[in-house]
Amino acid sequence: MHTKTLETFKHHHDYAVIEKKSEQRTLLVLILTAITMVVELIAGKLFGSMSLQADGWHMGTHVAAFFIAVFAYRYAKKHARNPAFTFGTGKVIVLGGFASAVALAVVAVMMAFESSHRLVHPQEIHFDEAIAVAILGLIVNLVCAVILQGKHHHHDESEQTHHHHDHNIKAAYYHVLADALTSLLAIIALFAGKFFGWNWLDPLMGIAGALVITHWAYGLQKETSLILLDSSIEENKKSAIKEKIESDSDNRISDFHLWKVGPDDYAAIISLVTHYPKPTEHYKKLIKNTSKLSHITIEINQCSGEPCIVQQ
Repeated sequence: MHTKTLETFKHHHDYAVIEKKSEQRTLLVLILTAITMVVELIAGKLFGSMSLQADGWHMGTHVAAFFIAVFAYRYAKKHARNPAFTFGTGKVIVLGGFASAVALAVVAVMMAFESSHRLVHPQEIHFDEAIAVAILGLIVNLVCAVILQGKHHHHDESEQTHHHHDHNIKAAYYHVLADALTSLLAIIALFAGKFFGWNWLDPLMGIAGALVITHWAYGLQKETSLILLDSSIEENKKSAIKEKIESDSDNRISDFHLWKVGPDDYAAIISLVTHYPKPTEHYKKLIKNTSKLSHITIEINQCSGEPCIVQQ
């Protein structure tokens, strides 16, 4: 019954907006980071550099974070049209970003703890070897940052917008920046120790790096958690939708829910009251160009007799 007609009214719920290049870039960065992590951990142990070991462990958590990012892309793509997910798998990408932010916070705590211990119990450092490995780590981090940004491609405005809203690749980029920072701090500390005898600067730089990374982790956790809890909608977006509907006829909105179902897609449930009800398509057309509303549900309540007054 109504088989052909029903298909035209069905909603798709594929809001993951997965850029294939993002997944490929993240996988390449994962491989490069894993190799560099092993080299830095071995070198840090052999040459007695705490800042180098801290950078290696730091890279280790980033490897785990990049695994999460790649898994999130593939899981979201695989289950994009799975009806078990009410509004699709768009938030899987955001969840991947949140998990990576947690990993970023964990490594900051590890770095601060190990560096504090080394500050109290210093040990001999083989500066020349440690400096060489730290410079190698910095070069790899800078290459990874370029890969994630896609600077070697002439990407268009739509891809730039995707990068802005893709919390998965944003988290990966933060991890790479954190790696580059710890490598740079390690190089500064090692040179200061070699030429001025400031061996205490090596663990101190580890603590400084941990503080900066904590700041980045907090910002990313806050941004992603608000989306996961449906609490990240700017007031001007809601106001624009409300104004469009209430400026038409005598419509008044009695109940309004707006939330993100993906990195760049919104869903809305709107209940309105009017004396002169029109088909739902009329109200959807009023707001179709407001924000990126991909899923709209309209409930229409008709007033009859006495005037209907909706409390604002």
